[in-house]
Amino acid sequence: MAAKKRTTHRSRSNSKLYAERSRKGEFEDIQTYKRAHGQDVKRVSKAETAAKRKAAAKKKSAAKKKGPAKKKTRAVRKAAAPRKSAKKK
Repeated sequence: MAAKKRTTHRSRSNSKLYAERSRKGEFEDIQTYKRAHGQDVKRVSKAETAAKRKAAAKKKSAAKKKGPAKKKTRAVRKAAAPRKSAKKK
């Protein structure tokens, strides 16, 4: 289902409004631009969701092709020679 087309208007206080009309031409929904835009930004589109899934699958398949990760071994330090301390007189 396609999103309804919104037209912009101005209120008496000169704030920007979005209005959705029915097929008859009557107003169905009127929102301030600020509120409507905030909801639009919060929503994630189907295209964005699909792109995230595709990227995750690609990353997973690349890791699978590489093979199991090698275990990291800690470098063993050689025992340091004892330090010579300054003699006190």
